Amino acid sequence: MEVKIRPTQPSDAAQLLQVMRQIGSETDFLIMDENGLSLTEEQLSMQLAAFFKSPNNLSLVALVDDEIIGIASVLAEENPRVAHIGEVGISILKEFWGMGLGAALMEEIILWAESSGIIRRLELTVQTRNQRALHLYQKFGFIIEGEIKRSFLTPQNEFIPAYLMALLID
Repeated sequence: MEVKIRPTQPSDAAQLLQVMRQIGSETDFLIMDENGLSLTEEQLSMQLAAFFKSPNNLSLVALVDDEIIGIASVLAEENPRVAHIGEVGISILKEFWGMGLGAALMEEIILWAESSGIIRRLELTVQTRNQRALHLYQKFGFIIEGEIKRSFLTPQNEFIPAYLMALLID
């Protein structure tokens, strides 16, 4: 199986919405549920076009046979005081978990951040129970900066804490 990673394009919007709905239904480690992203295809397409032009935002897709199987993003603000902070998100279809895809996407994110000239801090929030993700982030040097109590609420009304993790880019 050959996996290709490339920047997301506006024309990916429809397939991306479908994949994000599927990912949301496959895991409760994300804020997103089976309803996926709360964007229309047109809104997402416009957002992806803006990401493509932005020097401090990134959106990548992982593909197998031209089908999206995962997405990674770095979201940052335009405000110069915080434009150096990028929030990382990685989501992969469950069928492709455990194959090194998360690591490949994280490598791309870090390389991009290092070459961006803007991003000096990557941060993310991860549920404390998501051991697979915690291991991945720690492998790449992310450190736990704090614990957020009652960060997520499960459908069973159970509160789940999360860690705030960060990687400084020098």
